[in-house]
Amino acid sequence: MNTTHGFLIAAPQSGSGKTTVSLAIMAALTRRGLTVAPFKCGPDFIDPGYHRAVTGSPSINLDNWMCGDDFVRETFSLHREKASLAIIEGVMGLFDGIGSSSRNGSSAQIAALTGTPVVLVVNARGMAASAAPLVAGFVGFDPEVRIAGVIFNNVGTAHHGALLAEALATYCPGIVCFGSIPRDESLAIPSRHLGLVTAEDNPLPDSFTTALADMAEQYLDLDGLSRLAIEMPSPLPRTEENKADQPPVRIAVARDQAFCFIYEDNLRLLEEAGGEVVFFSPLSDSQLPPDIRGIYLPGGYPELHGTRLSKNRTMGESIRQAVDAGMPVYAECGGFIYLTQGIGGSEQESGQEFTGIFPVHCTMLPRRKALGYRQVELTEDGITGSRGETARGHEFHYSEISPMPDQIARNYRVTRQGVCLGDEGYRLRNCLASYIHLHFGSNRQFPRSFIAACRNWF
Repeated sequence: MNTTHGFLIAAPQSGSGKTTVSLAIMAALTRRGLTVAPFKCGPDFIDPGYHRAVTGSPSINLDNWMCGDDFVRETFSLHREKASLAIIEGVMGLFDGIGSSSRNGSSAQIAALTGTPVVLVVNARGMAASAAPLVAGFVGFDPEVRIAGVIFNNVGTAHHGALLAEALATYCPGIVCFGSIPRDESLAIPSRHLGLVTAEDNPLPDSFTTALADMAEQYLDLDGLSRLAIEMPSPLPRTEENKADQPPVRIAVARDQAFCFIYEDNLRLLEEAGGEVVFFSPLSDSQLPPDIRGIYLPGGYPELHGTRLSKNRTMGESIRQAVDAGMPVYAECGGFIYLTQGIGGSEQESGQEFTGIFPVHCTMLPRRKALGYRQVELTEDGITGSRGETARGHEFHYSEISPMPDQIARNYRVTRQGVCLGDEGYRLRNCLASYIHLHFGSNRQFPRSFIAACRNWF
């Protein structure tokens, strides 16, 4: 089944309650027995973790700047095939993207590409009739973006909600009010480290998920939301990889509380290229999985788990031996930090020793060091492709490394919207590490090259 029902939850601005509303609706519809396919606009890793927690299904990032329009359409069609309903959580304000005159990177662009109607979450605190011209402005702004209805959030009283619904019906006919949610601070998702907290470090209690679902049942028109139709063109034909009947290549992928930031499509594309993903935990496992020919260390918050990682010396030695033997290893952000000599400067952990593969130390900073989209160009042949190949991703971290010795090769030339940021992508033997989270959907040659390098390693 390729569901024809779904919607995108957006807002006029950040802080309107998109995530809480999205989780509440996902939880309620899942409890009703529907299979929800969750998605997230943009490069964020935090919200998809919560989507998975309440639906039981992986949440897929949709980002046309990183991956292009065709890939967004393809992966949206693919992942909604077995679902009853597709729900996309937006990012920032509906029309906020990488610039003031482009929809690229915005929720609006994803809505247009996927044909999903938009449900606008409006923070109605201190607002009544004025909500109508706000909504009207969004409705008439872009004819390719179909706004189907509104959910009013942070509503003070039942009378306040009635005023909002009446104003919407009077001045925005055809735009449905799907409900009004009262203020309830108990349903806020906690923030902690770096202003963000992962589902792995802050698992939602069953009572919290139940409260979210109850709230949605009580205050929202879930039946009406479930009937919203997707108007996406027929799915694009997909090109299957030609694996030449070769056996799959086992790739060890770190996944636990310390390493939980990974684009789900990266795993899919590795498998389509001939890989067999085998998960392991650097926190809990003493050794790498057997019979592997490559390692993928994704991002996360290793600094929150430095003591356990440092004490698990047999795992660190296992990874060092693999690198010394020339096994292909790809690491990004938190995975890169784990490959340094250690980390300090954090209130949570300090002075912890990591694997020591790269001869640098990492320091946590009180302010964010880097945030934003990145493009990388390979400056030499390597495990992810040939010189001149490009890929796109995102960078977000509060840490910095000490100066990397000149004898460590740099594989990437990094740019941000055409501005060169310098060389990065540190390589030691067949180990490639970077602060940048690359999305393999931006260049499918990257996972193919990595699998080929793993297959040819001996």
